[in-house]
Formats: sequence, C-alpha cells, structure tokens
Amino acid sequence: MITRQRPAAWAFALLAALTAGLVTAGPAAAGDGDEPAKPSPKVELVLDVSGSMRARDIDGKSRMAAAKQAFNEVLDATPDEVALGIRTLGANYRGDDRRTGCKDTELLYPVEQLDTSGRTDAKTAVATLAPTGWTPIGPTLLKAADDLTRDDDAERSRRIVLISDGEDTCQPLDPCVVARDISAKGINLTIDTLGLVPDAKTRDQLSCIAEATGGTYTSIRHTDELSGRVKQLVDRAADPVVTPVETKGAAECSAAPELKSGLYTDREKFGEHRWYRVDVPAGKELRASVSVAADRAVNQDYGVLLRAETPNGREIVRGQESGDGRTDVISTGLRHPTPEADDDEDDTSRTVCLRISNSFSAPASVKTTPGLPVELAVDLVDSPDEASDVAFFGLGHGWWLLGLLALTGFVAGLVWGWVSRWRFAVWRTN
Repeated sequence: MITRQRPAAWAFALLAALTAGLVTAGPAAAGDGDEPAKPSPKVELVLDVSGSMRARDIDGKSRMAAAKQAFNEVLDATPDEVALGIRTLGANYRGDDRRTGCKDTELLYPVEQLDTSGRTDAKTAVATLAPTGWTPIGPTLLKAADDLTRDDDAERSRRIVLISDGEDTCQPLDPCVVARDISAKGINLTIDTLGLVPDAKTRDQLSCIAEATGGTYTSIRHTDELSGRVKQLVDRAADPVVTPVETKGAAECSAAPELKSGLYTDREKFGEHRWYRVDVPAGKELRASVSVAADRAVNQDYGVLLRAETPNGREIVRGQESGDGRTDVISTGLRHPTPEADDDEDDTSRTVCLRISNSFSAPASVKTTPGLPVELAVDLVDSPDEASDVAFFGLGHGWWLLGLLALTGFVAGLVWGWVSRWRFAVWRTN
C-alpha cells in the first residue's frame, strides 16, 4: 500500500531515475535486431463517476472536476508506445434498482495507442461525464480485465488504474475476490488504486484490491497529486519491470550486507536503525534513495533518515524527510561523489555505510510485527568532472561546513570590530 506525500516527490523522482538506470541494458539489447520488439504495454484508466463524485473537497472543486483535469494532463503525457483506454463505472444509470446499477460500466475509449486525434477524442469523451449512479467496482474490474486480454500475447504488460472515492455498492461480488481471481489467471495484469479523499473503509478496500495483484494504493487529496500519480503509473507500464532483491540490514556497519547497484527490499521495526554497505570506486558517485511504507495505522509525527557514513561512524552526507499526517510512504535520498584516485593509491574503492532510521510509532492496538516495508535503491554513476555543485566540495560532509561557517564568522567579526573602532574614533574627534 503506497501513497505519495508531496514533500517526498523529489525522492520518488530519484528512485524512478535510479530504477530506469538499472535496466537500460535490456532495451539496448532488444534494439540490435537479434530479438523481436516487445508488444506495446496496455493501460486502462477506470474512473468512478458515481453520485458521490459531486463532493467539492479537492482544492475547492468537485472530485469529478479534479479527475477531468488530471485525465487531460495524463492524456497529453501518455507515451506513444502505450496503448491506453478509459472505462467508467456509475456513469449512466440514475435509478434505484441495484441490479441495473451494478451493470453500469462502459468502455468510454478503446484501448489503443494514441495519436493527436485520439488524444482529442479521449478528452472530449471525458468532458461529457457527470456524476450519476452506483459504484460497481467488482463488475467493472472484470470488464476491464477483459478489455486488456483480448489478445493472447502473454508477454504484454497490462495495468488497470482504478480511481474511486467510495466502496463498492454491488456486494456480494467482493472486488478483493475479483482482484485475486484476476491475479490467479497469470495474465500479467496489475491493478493500481487511487482513493479520492477516502474514508477508512474505502482505503481498506482499495488497498486490498491493489495488494491482490501486486499493485499500489494511493490516497489523493489534491489535483496535482492525482495527475502526478496517474502519469507515474502510465509511465511505469512502459518501463521494464525491476523486481527488488530481498536483503536484510544489520545492527552495525561491520556486519551489514554488501550491496551493488540495484533495487532492494527489507523490513524495519518501528524506531529501528539498519546498516548496509556499498563499495564506491574512486571517481564514482553513490546515489541512494529509500522509501519506508506504513502498511498499517501509525501515529502522527514520523520521519525517515538516510545517512552515508564512514566505517568508523563519521557522517558523510544525509537525506531526511518527515511528516505529521496520514500517509502511506515517506521517502528520501542522497548523493555522495568521490574524486578520482591518485596514481600512488592502491585501493581505489571506499566503503560507505548506509544507515536507514525511522521514527514511526504505532497505536497500542496495532501490531508492530512484522516490521515496516523498506525499499532501497542504489546506483553508482560517474562523478562530475568539475566541482560544479556543493556535494562535490563536500560541504554536506559536516566538517567542511563547520569550517566554512567558522571562517565566515571570524572574518565578519574582524570587519565589525574595525568598523566599530573607526566609528568610535570619529566620535571622539568630533
């Protein structure tokens, strides 16, 4: 269950960049003509158009208006290689007959690669929507899965992005059971869910749907969060999938696992510190980012700290992020460039200890085991050729910054003292 928090957006961007960097070898190999091109990924956006979407609680406008704005932005940004379609639920039937309302789902725009006219047609179709009826999530997921599996290509990536503001109203067809059944078919289909200003029951149901297929859940309270998250999910469908490698951090750096460039997953107890080691060759820059997910209820006021340290415990650089409201993930990252090795240096690599700390706490009624899910991305790239940024100078290393501040204070004191003596001498003369 993953929700983005706006202050942590840059860390997710770093994580996405690192992940993309880890898999560049795959597309390169496919482009040499020896292997056939992979089929275009398919994405279907499923939008709840039930009556509750009239509520005006997203940036002063209705949930429906926020969704329309987000869809327009997403349609403009959809990669050319992605086949995208739009399906609605609760958009047509206004009556009280439950049986009829639970059949109210429509393929608004077919799943196909978008050209200029296609983007315009899709926007026009979305513009006609108005909040109307029921919330048949289960039946709609079945139809959406059928939309995406009309071909028999097992290698094709398929993704449903469900955007809803309420629970399914068509029980006993439980949407969680539907999602599990879809996952069991082995059709390479992932369902991601986004809850618009959700209550606890809605959040639980949408989380269950996402988890059943290996997808993500996101809580949405602002328009830019909605458009940004949907764009990210559509882009993810176009990227090769990187499966995180399971690892286990240690209680001290000397016993920590050695990590290479890659994506790793672990679990960390509430308030715990865990260490990992990375050997950074001379002339390389270490880039690392971490995300800690709150997969259960947590208390307010929490934070995540990622430190790069030397083996003897001296801090090199840090990244940190904190929050004080309901969220489902918090992320941060750091960079540590190293200079080129001197000719007389035999050992051209340095061990950097990555220390992950969290300050999450849980209510007394919530179990604290197992620990919180942790995702750590590590990448090694070439260091900058010139000292063009603060990180290259090491001003984030602590001692450099302290020295700079001390020197600045000393010079400022000398200047102020000279000015004061001059003013006093002028006063006595006059």
